[in-house]
Amino acid sequence: MTRYRCVDAQKAAGFAVSRACEAMRISPSAFYAWRAQDRQGPTQRQRCDARVLAEIRATHQEHRDYGSPRVTAELAHRGMPCNHKKVEALMRRHGIVARRHRRRRRGLTTPDTSAPPIPDLVGRLFDPDDLDHTWVGDVTYVPTGEGWLYLASVLDLGSRRLIGYAMSGRADTDHVINAVQMAVATRGRDWMDGTVFHSDRGSTYTSARYRQTCTQLGLRQSTGRTGSCLDNAAAESLFASLKQELGQRRFATRADARRAIFTWINYYNHRRLHSACGYRSPVDYEHVLAADPEPIPSPMAA
Repeated sequence: MTRYRCVDAQKAAGFAVSRACEAMRISPSAFYAWRAQDRQGPTQRQRCDARVLAEIRATHQEHRDYGSPRVTAELAHRGMPCNHKKVEALMRRHGIVARRHRRRRRGLTTPDTSAPPIPDLVGRLFDPDDLDHTWVGDVTYVPTGEGWLYLASVLDLGSRRLIGYAMSGRADTDHVINAVQMAVATRGRDWMDGTVFHSDRGSTYTSARYRQTCTQLGLRQSTGRTGSCLDNAAAESLFASLKQELGQRRFATRADARRAIFTWINYYNHRRLHSACGYRSPVDYEHVLAADPEPIPSPMAA
């Protein structure tokens, strides 16, 4: 389209159309056909594409880490079902791309070699059929002007909902205990009756006090191998999304970081579409699953 407009500008400046078309590598007949169509105004298809593009831009503004599959699902939720190929083409044509997740540069896992062994009960199978079958947890950090702010998480793999979390200036055993206690309270229970809790082999997760807490709450501990992020990939993915959304922000205080993280957690649980949930938010997925325990199809399926 830009080449045609360039020829049109050259024509208005008094240059020969044939020479301008030759320079732009288009035929004069194609230029005149474009000019005739341009004077008639946009076609119905162009108007439709413009409406879809406007919704794509609005979705991308709100969810900057969405690629074309999630954008397509979000359009369906907004009452504008659209072929995923059209969405891909429009995003590519207009340079709309998802923010890429950056790899974590350092880890917090300090293994306790003296701790009793804990088996891996998950084996990288991160898609249980039921809620509260398997939880995963991990700890990450956010830099602030007052030092690190540590975030401990508890994610239910059945819905990908972040059901427990704790933020602290210290990454200690109390920190991870507070997160798992919040998860149990979120479920409105005081005993989980064998829910698997999977984590890395960090000293906080293998400490005697944390293991005692899991026993008291009815949780079965599971750990991956030391130095293998893939053994806890679901928890790693959650933090990758968080870091991507926070971007390069430098928080002046831990309180500022807490507010930003709390806002993101609310967004993640209630608004962010997840492919493992049939492109629904985790909370919405749990509500629908409670009403109908049968497998939930994706809104993209047709």
